[in-house]
Amino acid sequence: MPVGFGLLGAGRIGKVHARAISSNPSARLVAVADAVADAAAAIADQQGCSARTIDQIEADPAIDAVVICTPTDTHADLIERFAHAGKAIFCEKPIDLSIARVRECLKVVETHKATLMVGFNRRFDPHFLGVKQAIDAGAIGTVEMVNITSRDPAPPPADYIRRSGGIFRDMTIHDFDMARFLLGEEPVAVSAHAAALVDPQIGKLGDHDSVNVLLETPGGRQALISNSRRATYGYDQRIEVLGSKGMVAAENQRALSIEVANSDGYTRPPLLDFFMTRYTQAYAEEIAAFIAALAEKKPASPSGDDGLRALALAEAAVRSVAEGRKVQVAEILA
Repeated sequence: MPVGFGLLGAGRIGKVHARAISSNPSARLVAVADAVADAAAAIADQQGCSARTIDQIEADPAIDAVVICTPTDTHADLIERFAHAGKAIFCEKPIDLSIARVRECLKVVETHKATLMVGFNRRFDPHFLGVKQAIDAGAIGTVEMVNITSRDPAPPPADYIRRSGGIFRDMTIHDFDMARFLLGEEPVAVSAHAAALVDPQIGKLGDHDSVNVLLETPGGRQALISNSRRATYGYDQRIEVLGSKGMVAAENQRALSIEVANSDGYTRPPLLDFFMTRYTQAYAEEIAAFIAALAEKKPASPSGDDGLRALALAEAAVRSVAEGRKVQVAEILA
């Protein structure tokens, strides 16, 4: 029997997950809920399911799992609610903006032995996963340095910035998780630098749009993360890992992998424009991994603890910028 899904949130990321669920033969999108009725109805019409309230989704025994794509400040409450209801939970990052609240939420998940997976989709991108597989196969020896570049095509609107929790918790958190995924050791120290160079309004809202972060592990390994809210040339997503025996890299993706050379020089097609196109396969693969975890009755990964640890790195980066110093991760998790 296909896994019956309820989708909570019919915004941009909700639409991405609706497509991922509907494209999986082991899944069935049963219902979608959103505070904006027209948004829920649009997905319901497109995917052939029904628009319902969260109460109705919670009460429906045909719905085995929920995908939470609502605003961040609702995530922890919804996770707890559906853990109580006995449904499996996939939640977009972050679980909450507060370390203490995340810990409370994870206790509820543990008490009810609920399945919880956190949406760090980049682990499932075939190119980034290929980097991880090369590392695990010993192709580059021992990991020494990781470079992660992540730049959006343009900054989000001010209303989004106000609710996002800031660039480190909203954007860099994906890169914090990827750094953990690739380093082979947990980062213990964070040094961050940040500025508002792209949009003065972002600075007025107390956030940043241009940041660099250095992570350090107990063994001296380093990960350098570079983020910008503006890349005029497209959605810039690259990884390079240097090891004792070599290097492995994942380059930017384009709609076509071709190069034209003529009297005008060398030209290539533009980069994919944003995460909805760049990570289409990754979103499908993470939903498939969630379904497989349910079928095999195994813990889902990335886990709630992965979400907690990525948020701790984000909090350390926030503190590093505010206080102008290197921050030990243990300070955040104390």
